[in-house]
Amino acid sequence: MNSIYEKLKLENVKSSFKRFIFLCLIFSGFFGLSQTVKSEIDVNSIKIGEQINFIVNVKADSTDTIIFPEGQTFAPLEMVESFATDTIKEDAKFTLIKKYALTQFDSGSYTLPPQQITINEKPFFTDSLKIDVTTVAVDTMAQKMYDIKDITNVEKSSTFPWAWVLGILATLTIICGLLYWFVWRKKNLTEEEKVALLPPYDRAMLELKKLENSKYLIQDEYKQYYSELTDIVRSYLEEDVHISALESTTDQLIEKLEMLKDAGNLKIDSDTLNQFKRILQTSDLVKFAKSKPDTSIAEQDRKSIENIVTKTKDAIPPPTEEELLQREEYLEELERKKQRKKINITIITIASVVVIALSVCIKYFGFTYIKDTILGHPTKELLESDWVASSYGYPPINIETPKILLRQRIELPAEAKASIKEYQMFAYQSALDLFSIGVTSTTLKQEVEPNIEQSVEFFLKDLENKGAKDITTKSEEFTTQSGVKGLKSYGSGKFKFPDSEELENGKYTILTFAGKGFQQQVLLTWLEDDTYAQSIVDRIISSVDVKTE
Repeated sequence: MNSIYEKLKLENVKSSFKRFIFLCLIFSGFFGLSQTVKSEIDVNSIKIGEQINFIVNVKADSTDTIIFPEGQTFAPLEMVESFATDTIKEDAKFTLIKKYALTQFDSGSYTLPPQQITINEKPFFTDSLKIDVTTVAVDTMAQKMYDIKDITNVEKSSTFPWAWVLGILATLTIICGLLYWFVWRKKNLTEEEKVALLPPYDRAMLELKKLENSKYLIQDEYKQYYSELTDIVRSYLEEDVHISALESTTDQLIEKLEMLKDAGNLKIDSDTLNQFKRILQTSDLVKFAKSKPDTSIAEQDRKSIENIVTKTKDAIPPPTEEELLQREEYLEELERKKQRKKINITIITIASVVVIALSVCIKYFGFTYIKDTILGHPTKELLESDWVASSYGYPPINIETPKILLRQRIELPAEAKASIKEYQMFAYQSALDLFSIGVTSTTLKQEVEPNIEQSVEFFLKDLENKGAKDITTKSEEFTTQSGVKGLKSYGSGKFKFPDSEELENGKYTILTFAGKGFQQQVLLTWLEDDTYAQSIVDRIISSVDVKTE
């Protein structure tokens, strides 16, 4: 009996010793943890919107790999900023100090959950901390209360390229001004132009007067004097009498005048013709035989030419009504030619400017971009429109899109209703092509992790039911800018246009995020060769942010 008692006593001692050793191990582990990872907050109570600093201290060796928490792991508090890690060396150890700025916009009492710090792939957890968030007191007695104001319409910001438009308008204004100044403006006539517009007789008499005042005779330039004298009278006869006088010799010209006289078309006496013939012969002698008549004879010849021009003008029969009409039509035709010339210059100038401007734009932007800008392109207009950043569904999906996504009415099948508590979908579908944006947020009735691969397969099956063919798919991990990880599924195939049986090569991307009891998805489809749609998709994907709690 004693031996049995002693044996039982020995077993009790051993058991007590084991419990002691176990408690020591637990205590030592806890002590080691408390010495390795410490956490604290600078204040326990804040007002709505104020920030607290959550500080984590980790003691480790220089070779240790340490990963601090990131993302929305501080819920129900929101992380405002994650500061850079500070390092302090103490003996052979290093102390790493990580600080986070946290806040909350609803009043109440909150518990900051334990945060996981990974040291050499081993998890360590901080203590949970209680934080009180109080409202801001409003003294309704100290300040005057006002009625609720009416809704004020705010002008929508615009991405309209005002700089380009103003530049084009300025260029067109300059071109129009140059065209007006050099082409369409009624210019002041020069003296030569005024003389050219005079009737032939008046112009001949004016030129004879200028010849009288010239210095040809004083300088013994008889050849120049007689050349101008005969040219004046020959030009007059060609214009007013309508005979080819400038190219005719003296004898030919006199013969033509005699024929007109004999035909009754020029009522001039023989003495005048003989006098004119003598002057022409004198001019020929001066020009070709270097003859030099007296100055008085030269001056008398000029006066005789004045008399001959006057008599010739009087000898010309007055124009008939038909001739006047023909002359009027001729003048009108001249005016029309001038107008057509101005119009042609204007058209050629504007066409040249347009061609040069298009060439420069095509060289800079590319032919496709210019064509789509002029003719219009649905996804290009979306890309260049005013984008909207918004939050959709619950748990919320923050996303930036070219159009506001509209809530869709979706009737869940009976088997889905058994597991889904709420299903929300928001979408935009282009009426002209394959481009579409969809956002879904699903909450489950049970706190379980949803099957992400199955939901992707359901989406692809839905595409096939709508007529899609040859669908390929790839998957990879996707991380938002805030550090939330999800699954990116993407691929290509042949898809149907809305309200059409036509199949076109297209692409799709599905971003899926999930947590216990919920799932979030972003769904995108677009034409394969649509570069504008690809730019839209890249911008949308880079803007996606979600909360996984």
